[in-house]
Amino acid sequence: MSGSFEKSWKKWQEEVESKNQRDYNFQTASGESVDRLYLPDHPDDDYMDKWGFPGQYPYTRGVHPNMYRGRLWTMRQFAGFGTPQETNQRFKFLLSQGQTGLSVAYDMPTLMGYDCDHELSDGEVGKCGVAVSSLKDMEDLFEGIPLEKVSVSQTINGPSVILLAFYIAVAQKQGVDISALRGTLQNDILKEYIAQKEWIFPPAESMRIITDMIEYCTEYLPKYNTISISGYHIREAGSTAVQELAFTLADGFTYVEHAIARGLDVDKFAPRLSFFFNSHLDFFEEIAKYRAARRIWSTTMKEKYGAKDPNSWKLRFHTQTAGFSLTAQQPENNIARTAFQAMAAVLGGTQSLHTNSMDETLALPSEKAVEIALRTQQLIAYETGAANVIDPLGGSWYIEELTDKIEEGARDYFRKIEDLGGVIPAIEQGYIQREIADSASEYQKLLDSKQRIMVGVNEFIKKDEKIEIPILEIGADVEEKQLAKTRALRKSRDNDKVKISLDKLSNACKGDQNVMPLLIDAANAYATLGEMVDAMKSVFGEWTETSVI
Repeated sequence: MSGSFEKSWKKWQEEVESKNQRDYNFQTASGESVDRLYLPDHPDDDYMDKWGFPGQYPYTRGVHPNMYRGRLWTMRQFAGFGTPQETNQRFKFLLSQGQTGLSVAYDMPTLMGYDCDHELSDGEVGKCGVAVSSLKDMEDLFEGIPLEKVSVSQTINGPSVILLAFYIAVAQKQGVDISALRGTLQNDILKEYIAQKEWIFPPAESMRIITDMIEYCTEYLPKYNTISISGYHIREAGSTAVQELAFTLADGFTYVEHAIARGLDVDKFAPRLSFFFNSHLDFFEEIAKYRAARRIWSTTMKEKYGAKDPNSWKLRFHTQTAGFSLTAQQPENNIARTAFQAMAAVLGGTQSLHTNSMDETLALPSEKAVEIALRTQQLIAYETGAANVIDPLGGSWYIEELTDKIEEGARDYFRKIEDLGGVIPAIEQGYIQREIADSASEYQKLLDSKQRIMVGVNEFIKKDEKIEIPILEIGADVEEKQLAKTRALRKSRDNDKVKISLDKLSNACKGDQNVMPLLIDAANAYATLGEMVDAMKSVFGEWTETSVI
């Protein structure tokens, strides 16, 4: 063994011993003890460069020395529907069932920056997530939920800074020191231009807003993850695993570059960047993807961007099982699909996990379906043994070869994007969008020719199938309630104060003043989401995509 190996091995042992270990019986079902970590008998020169030890550079084997032996991943279930009061009750149910973090799904009007009473919101309020048009809605959403104790993830992009302002204002009203807030704001606008298409402002202006938010949170919310850089939606749009990894990390490096250009110290903000990946059904490829992601991020942050704090090198990520893989046909099969995908995420070393519900292709998840999805995570954690050993698949010849190939493919894409001038020019030229569209088309051709089987869809089909699972329905009364609530707010608030706060926000957008404090002030004045968006649109304008086909 090399001196480098021996030194790192000793360091890892010391780190593990200094960490807490879960009070749990770490044995096989037959009663055999298992070691914390398994290593090659004769490590070669590549071992330290490519794999190393968990919690040590380049973090291929995990970002924490003891991984799930010390603490299980955060179990989240994406939740949001109807009114804020209804979603509040779902949150409380999930927390009572053992969920350890909350993940908020917003409805389409909120995602696009429209109030519930906007003409384009008609028929969509509360249908695909919870309706939030104001601080009053956010207050109702988190009523009775102590924000200093619960990590909250918010899936919101175009108007993300406004929803964060609502969230900060609610915490302050609860008497919470905002420096204690934990959670994640998705806030990844680049993947919107690439895949999900829920943007408001043009790319340059959006990047200014996000950099403002990074700057503000770095100073005032040190425990809060400022961006969840999302590969999930890139994969849902039809990308390959390599494309998901490459385009996601390229987006992440773009945020890093903008923050550095602002004058921020990379080691001050980079530790609070997090990632959000898809877990698809090619079990081993997904595990290799996560390993490659950690290795690429750590080496690039250290070698290219000069980060010196090991926390800046660590890629921490949330995983959601693949919505794209769920089927309306034989929906009970989705329980098994989700279980395999969740296991891949765990074996790949995720820090938090959402498991999709079996009914999500048909409607928003029912309470029963959500409970089964959560139980799937708990089964993996407590009954499979997957959490008993750190990096149980490390050293698999297949896994390591896949990891190397995925890394190589991702770096090829980095070179192509750099040749085009970077991520934003590549988006503006439609390069990334075309690459994903081509991959989606190829995948569909394989399904159509049955070169790839999708159970219940192109093979093993049930004719005249009847769906026998409960379906959650959102009634028309949701929209009526939210409209009445918003109209009452507009009458009861101090509208002069609202106008002053919106004027100050617009003026900040014209210059280089950080917009976050102005957004929080406007939130506290009970300016609505749409009013704040309009104030910013008056300066920044809107973005229209050029066709890439």
